[in-house]
Amino acid sequence: MADRAPRLRWYSVRPGFLVTVSVGVLCLWGAFRHYHAPMGSGPAGPSVPAAAFAEPWSQREVLLLGIGDSVVTGFGAPKGHGFFDLLSENPDDDQPDMKEKNLRRVLPHLEVLRLARNSTSSGDHLRSQLGLFSKQRESVFGIVAVSTGGIDLIHDYGASPPRDEALYGATWEQGKELAGRFRARLEQLLDDVTRRFPGGCEIFVATIFDPTDGVGDIEKADPLLRLVKPLPPWPDGLKIHGAFNDHIRAAAGARRNVHVIDVHQLLLGHGLHAADKANAHYHPDDPTTWLYFNVEDPNQRGYDAIRRAFLLGILDTVPRDLGGK
Repeated sequence: MADRAPRLRWYSVRPGFLVTVSVGVLCLWGAFRHYHAPMGSGPAGPSVPAAAFAEPWSQREVLLLGIGDSVVTGFGAPKGHGFFDLLSENPDDDQPDMKEKNLRRVLPHLEVLRLARNSTSSGDHLRSQLGLFSKQRESVFGIVAVSTGGIDLIHDYGASPPRDEALYGATWEQGKELAGRFRARLEQLLDDVTRRFPGGCEIFVATIFDPTDGVGDIEKADPLLRLVKPLPPWPDGLKIHGAFNDHIRAAAGARRNVHVIDVHQLLLGHGLHAADKANAHYHPDDPTTWLYFNVEDPNQRGYDAIRRAFLLGILDTVPRDLGGK
């Protein structure tokens, strides 16, 4: 009869395994210990008037189109709680003050098309996502949400020399040129989207938020990545980030149907330094973080705030009769 291997008991776990687990836990704690502000609970961002959603706006066909990166996909929030999803639907656990405040309620012939993908650059949005979008019928009106440029700034975390669509670590001189290329892609994207809505459209472009709350210590972003390799500081990062946002505002300002949603201003003080009372953007009434643990994407409350800002922008600019078509 063959010998049977002894059955392991809980107390038989090897010390080496316990040491490995302990080291892993300590590393995770070290990675996240700077990120001590809680997400908090309750409504986040501006209030949205209920009266605007009391009656249908139009019987016209409307396409809600999402183009861009993980901010549009809702990465960092539970399913259905990204800002783009919240524009058209209220989940059962939505904030009480936002119940029935969605576009589907007032636009009964609304269709939704999500082209956004995680970890995509402005070039991906122009070359790939827009390539999937065909010209619409004249009967269709477009409401378009765009978030672009964030990946251009953060990738590839200083692992290689800065280049177009991956600027991390660029000097100001490099950044000025590459920001100009971003501007050219953005303008082409806005114009191409407009041309594909012959029946008219309004485009809403988010500015790029600053996870450092104006401090510039972007090397503290993405704690999981820093377990593998520490991120290098980026001395000119804030200045280049500002140039990208300036280009977004300028490109929108040059087009009557393009509008800026200032996500940068909205999230200031709710990032890495949300709990720092000395920070210029500290919110004593709500010193919480609205960013996911990777510090690159919003969390559930961050998306709530962004959803509210987009809805207010839509309320201010989309005509109620949509041209009467």
